[in-house]
Amino acid sequence: MSIISALSRLSLKQPSRIPVLISRYKIENKLFLHTTPALCAEPLKKKKRLDPAVIKARDDRKKKRIEKQIRKLEKNARQLKPIEELEIPMVIIDHKKERYRKSPALTAETLEERILLEKQWSQFKKQEYVKDLKMLDRIAYSQQKALDELRKESEELYQEAIQPDLQLIPYGFIGPVETPPIEGYNAPDGDYQDVSKKWE
Repeated sequence: MSIISALSRLSLKQPSRIPVLISRYKIENKLFLHTTPALCAEPLKKKKRLDPAVIKARDDRKKKRIEKQIRKLEKNARQLKPIEELEIPMVIIDHKKERYRKSPALTAETLEERILLEKQWSQFKKQEYVKDLKMLDRIAYSQQKALDELRKESEELYQEAIQPDLQLIPYGFIGPVETPPIEGYNAPDGDYQDVSKKWE
């Protein structure tokens, strides 16, 4: 064992007046070495001996508490967990009468005006629907008439015309839709902190 390996844990400092003994070597304060102080552990505390009756009573209390929680959960099994965003705060519920406002009574003229507006709107939407149906019928009739005329001219051209156009809605993608797994890759878990409330 060399002196270097023996002194590897020591640090250089100002000269110490106390000589240091390491294994077989006696080192004087000429080398300007200093050792770190020894850190002693606290003595272990004595375990208290408990009475078996006290331990049994403690376990019984814990068991009763768990059974009570289970009964409470079974009782409220059908009750849904409340969503905080949808709950009305108690302050608003308490001041409901103060906040309640009656809607102003509508006059006969206003009611009649609203009824007329609804009737006009329904008539407008009906006319729009009928106009769309007529337009679609005209397009379908014109298309069928053109196909009939084409069939009279040439059967081949007619057969080509009725084939579906696959390029009408072009579709394409680049690259694989699924990538193979990377061998030996460990996915990072990340830090997850559950902040959701516990409901009993």
